[in-house]
Amino acid sequence: MAEPVELPSRLGILAFRNKVLLPGAIIRIRCTSPSSVKLVEQELWQREEKGLIGIVPVRDAAESASVGPVLYPGAGGDSGDRNSKNHSSSSDSHKAEGKSQEAVHWHNRGVAARALHLSRGVEKPSGRVTYTVVLEGLCRFSVLELNTRGTYYTARISPLDVTKAEMEQAEQDPDFVALARQFKVTAMELISVLEQKQKTGGRTKVLLETVPIHKLADIFVASFEISFEEQLSMLDSVDLKIRLSKATELVDRHLQSIRVAEKITQKVEGQLSKSQREFLLRQQMRAIKEELGDNDDDEDDVAALERKMQSAGMPPNIWKHAQRELRRLKKMQPQQPGYNSSRVYLELLADLPWQKASEEQKLDLRAAKERLDSDHYGLVKVKQRIIEYLAVRKLKPDARGPVLCFVGPPGVGKTSLAASIAAALGRKFIRISLGGVKDEADIRGHRRTYIGSMPGRLIDGVKRVGVCNPVMLLDEIDKTGSDVRGDPAAALLEVLDPEQNKSFNDHYLNVPYDLSKVIFVATANKVQPIPPPLLDRMEVIELPGYTPEEKLKIAMQHLIPRVLDQHGLNSDFLQIPEAMVKLVIHMYTREAGVRNLERNLAALARAAAVKVAERDNATAISKDIHQLSSPVLETRVAEGAEVEMEVIPMGVNNQDISSDLRLTSPLIVDETMLENVLGPPRYDDRETEDRVANPGISVGLVWTAYGGEVQFVEATAMAGKGDLRLTGQLGDVIKESAQIALTWVRARATELNLVAGGEVNLMEARDIHIHFPAGAVPKDGPSAGVTLVTALVSLLSQKKVRADTAMTGEMTLRGLVLPVGGIKDKVLAAHRYGIKRVILPERNAKDLVEVPSVVLCSLEIIFAKRMEDVLEQAFEGGCPWRQRAKL
Repeated sequence: MAEPVELPSRLGILAFRNKVLLPGAIIRIRCTSPSSVKLVEQELWQREEKGLIGIVPVRDAAESASVGPVLYPGAGGDSGDRNSKNHSSSSDSHKAEGKSQEAVHWHNRGVAARALHLSRGVEKPSGRVTYTVVLEGLCRFSVLELNTRGTYYTARISPLDVTKAEMEQAEQDPDFVALARQFKVTAMELISVLEQKQKTGGRTKVLLETVPIHKLADIFVASFEISFEEQLSMLDSVDLKIRLSKATELVDRHLQSIRVAEKITQKVEGQLSKSQREFLLRQQMRAIKEELGDNDDDEDDVAALERKMQSAGMPPNIWKHAQRELRRLKKMQPQQPGYNSSRVYLELLADLPWQKASEEQKLDLRAAKERLDSDHYGLVKVKQRIIEYLAVRKLKPDARGPVLCFVGPPGVGKTSLAASIAAALGRKFIRISLGGVKDEADIRGHRRTYIGSMPGRLIDGVKRVGVCNPVMLLDEIDKTGSDVRGDPAAALLEVLDPEQNKSFNDHYLNVPYDLSKVIFVATANKVQPIPPPLLDRMEVIELPGYTPEEKLKIAMQHLIPRVLDQHGLNSDFLQIPEAMVKLVIHMYTREAGVRNLERNLAALARAAAVKVAERDNATAISKDIHQLSSPVLETRVAEGAEVEMEVIPMGVNNQDISSDLRLTSPLIVDETMLENVLGPPRYDDRETEDRVANPGISVGLVWTAYGGEVQFVEATAMAGKGDLRLTGQLGDVIKESAQIALTWVRARATELNLVAGGEVNLMEARDIHIHFPAGAVPKDGPSAGVTLVTALVSLLSQKKVRADTAMTGEMTLRGLVLPVGGIKDKVLAAHRYGIKRVILPERNAKDLVEVPSVVLCSLEIIFAKRMEDVLEQAFEGGCPWRQRAKL
């Protein structure tokens, strides 16, 4: 140990960031910053063994808000004065280890240190000089004044070391003697433990016998890993009794930590077997938790999971399988691979409703019918079929009825019908969207061998709904795809088969699950994409589009109240007359459903909300107003006339008066507001008449996934080589229909008086181009055959087709008109477009039963058996140029 050293009155200062050097401690540092290099070079390197420096702890400015006394550069300590020639407190401070400079706070005490070893180096290629210094702490000092000398700091100091006289006086104090004895006993226990653990300790025992007790306390504490705050507290302990008390406490704490660690190690080693050596670290972690009293979390969770599984009501065979998995889980460690996946699997088994079911209400068909009527307008046949379905359920609750599949264009109420079925039965409702599903695993689940595996959508839906007998809606069942990962539609075959779904096998679940209690309802926009085997398992119920009259009723009874409520309005703020709703239906929407109609009504509601909000601000009435005045009232008072007054009671709320004044003038939608909010009309009743103004254009009716539509067919002729050109993104079937139409017209050209008597070839030196407008929309199907023939005859005869007539039907090469599908949707589309006459195949007369009577009353339905019948009705005044046909 170093002999007592006489300290000079001023020392060069090296800052230690968040670290303390105690007397007797030895530390190795590397100085790289210019300030620290300059300090070491001038104070240690040049003075050799006589050199001394001061080590002062510093802390970051952000961390010093709650600490005790601090010093700033240029400021005095306990009794020092501020030096006007020094830097202010905002100047840069030194940082240990060559760090960048920033604002720091200096401690008011430090430790003088000398260099035990000093080496100089040069960094390449920068050539920067660095020093590596081994420092030994000597004694404490108090900083009286902090100044700068060049690039580093110096301080005027006052030594705080214990003198010989003070030490002799302390040794006469009984309290000090008791503290010293207790410290040595604790230190000796620590040394004994370390001897057993590390087989060393001879040098440490020598220290106990040779080093003064006050220095011994600093040496022991410096060898421990303690916090910066505790280091500062030890540095500030100038009083010998306080220093010994703190050192004893820290030594005892270190001793206890070693004993706890030994106890944990002994307990773990006693539990280990030869086959469990690899779990040493996990066992140590468990033992640590036991010492902390926090070791029962995993066991409690597993026990809670077991209780949950016991109350889940699993069938016996599945319960045996779950018990095997649970025993396997108990043998695993939480850190083992596969532990989490096994636990998640068991939680799924426990969460599934194996027997928990919704308690069905006593089925009241009258209430169910009223519920359907209140939720949906029209759809008489659909609602009747649902009532029949519910009636069978009432008579035989466990009946395995058919799977209903609602097919229709968007916005006609397919999803809400399924929700109404669930409400009528008193069951929970769950919707599963199948749109865009291409992987079979989405239905059957992933096998548990894969990372990130999960159950299929059906099992997950049953888990989320929490009962085994919900009403499950398979939405957009026609939009599933297939690829190399399998066909989801094939997986649905088992789900929708009442004879098979009682033991549905999900790949993730890996045990059979009974889906026979689930009521499945499916929706689709069209039937064609659904595979025939899957379609065979469902009863298709078609939902056609709504007529304008039905849309008007739906808007007045359902849409307008809902839109007003969604926008914070009511009839006192906004009124939409029926006439305006009719204009929106006819001039702004042409769709089978009512979604665009609801969007337009919402646009009107938003515009009204803006005006109402502005009016509220403009007509706000102060709560302190006690009288109402007007120019007329003031004039009468000035003239001395009698004034009639209404006394308003003081209890009346002024805000209510404001509301009454505001509600006297609700906003009523008119044509001007419609055009301002929705823009100019998108559709016109004269559209058909304008587009059929020239020969060569006919009006057809087609079916799409969004309902029926009116399709114009345009034909024109030009000089050429007898070619036929077709445009409009057409499919193969419609291209063949165009070839058949042209062949039939060429074969009947003379009879139809389309060529002169001497001509033989109708297409000689002439090309014909047929175009289907809306070229971005794909088109296909045979129902445009009669429309193509009519357009060709109109073009070649230069006679215009009647603008109020639309047609549909497939045509054979011999001129027969064959029936087509989608008649109801097509007739409704003609009604929406303002068509007055519709030509249909004769064999489609039976399909008109499904068309609402109000639509049939507004249309003239013409049936055609042959193509000549179509041409007779398609042109004004019949077909006068047609000669007697010899067919």
